[in-house]
Amino acid sequence: QVQLAETGGGLVQPGNSVTLSCEVSGGDFSSYHMAWFRQFPGKEREFVSVIARDGGFKYTIYPVTGRFTISRDNTKNTVYLQMASLKPEDTAMYICAADSAPTPGTIASNYDYWGQGTQVTVGS
Repeated sequence: QVQLAETGGGLVQPGNSVTLSCEVSGGDFSSYHMAWFRQFPGKEREFVSVIARDGGFKYTIYPVTGRFTISRDNTKNTVYLQMASLKPEDTAMYICAADSAPTPGTIASNYDYWGQGTQVTVGS
C-alpha cells in the first residue's frame, strides 16, 4: 500500500513561486527514485524532473531548467519541486511518481507508484 500524496498546488500569479510536496507512505521512501510529471489538459503526461534515491543525481527538462528545482528529504519521506518565475504555460496537473528501478529514468511506464496530482494554475 504505497501511497503518494501531493500538496501545494493552486492559483499563482505569473512570476511568482510555489513549492510542491509529495509525501510517500507505506513504502521504503529512501529506496525510490522520485520524479515529477505534469499533464496538460487533453495531453499525455510528460516528464519534468527526477532525483535519485540518495539525491546524488538530478535531471530536469530543458524548458524548465533554471526555474524548477527538485529536492528530497529522506527523513520526512518527501520530495519537493520548487517552481520559480512561473509562466502561464506551466499550468498543469503536477503528478508525483516513485520508481524502484536500479537507475532513475524519464519514462512514465517504468514508475511503480503514482500520486493523484496537484493542480497548478498560473494566471492573473
